[in-house]
Amino acid sequence: MKLRNETKTSGNPLFSGWYADPEARIFEGKYWIYPTYSAPYEEQTFFDAFYSEDLVTWNKVERILEMKDISWAHKAMWAPSPIEHKGKYYYYFAANDIQSNDELGGIGVAVADRPEGPFKDALGKPLVDQIYHGAQPIDPHAFIDDDGQAYLYYGGWGHCNVVKLNDDMISIGTFEDGTTYKSITPDKFIEGPCMIKREGKYYFMWSEGGWGGPNYSVAYAIASSPLGPFQREKKILQQDPDVATGAGHHGMIQIPEKDEWYIVYHRRPLTETNHNHRAVCIDRLYFDEGGYIKPVKITFEGVTAHPSSNFSK
Repeated sequence: MKLRNETKTSGNPLFSGWYADPEARIFEGKYWIYPTYSAPYEEQTFFDAFYSEDLVTWNKVERILEMKDISWAHKAMWAPSPIEHKGKYYYYFAANDIQSNDELGGIGVAVADRPEGPFKDALGKPLVDQIYHGAQPIDPHAFIDDDGQAYLYYGGWGHCNVVKLNDDMISIGTFEDGTTYKSITPDKFIEGPCMIKREGKYYFMWSEGGWGGPNYSVAYAIASSPLGPFQREKKILQQDPDVATGAGHHGMIQIPEKDEWYIVYHRRPLTETNHNHRAVCIDRLYFDEGGYIKPVKITFEGVTAHPSSNFSK
């Protein structure tokens, strides 16, 4: 008897609700997505998180960090990037949307013992609270290299900086040349930096275009150092007139010990005009034989199940 093919896919969006700017991680044997709650600034007062054991079925953890627990945050919080280091979870985020060095805000850091939090303010003040090299202190992305050195990439207004994080993950170190904030802005960079490492090469990605419009997209560069230089290659994620618009600001998942990659991003439904109506989606990302990233096909189907229980198999 022939059985029906009932291969289950995640579908896109992955879960209900207006969410954006997703960071994607694997923590404690589960897939995690940490997004912005996509709403007007005055309503962006908390963060939720989502986890899955197979990339298909997602579970929501509500309010893992709230504005009321961040003494200096008052306007909005968005674009989180958590990372694990020595058994602790460090959660970097943007708050207050500062427009000058005379305002209080920038990039904060919270800490927790578990991926689901609750996260607590680690400093009682922003980690990055000034505008350096023209980069608005927003959209942090944490990356730990193979040698254990942690970096924080961030930036808006068309400028991108990187800083070295000290081993405590809540203070900033200096580079060999004595500088603290290093400008690494590639061509057409707007915001939303993201870094991965594959086969000894550093793949630096970022968002281009306006976040509220249909042309929001992702491009990338390849370098031999986490500090660049980063020469733009091409776009790898953008709108599809048959699927959705405004596809951008993403995170990445690599299946452990495999060259299998997924891009987690937000996009806007075709019929939607509200800038804040953004939804989190996932699709496969492939490399060609030369090590370049192939353009991503955005889909309604999403991806097939990949149980996290298979990580060590």
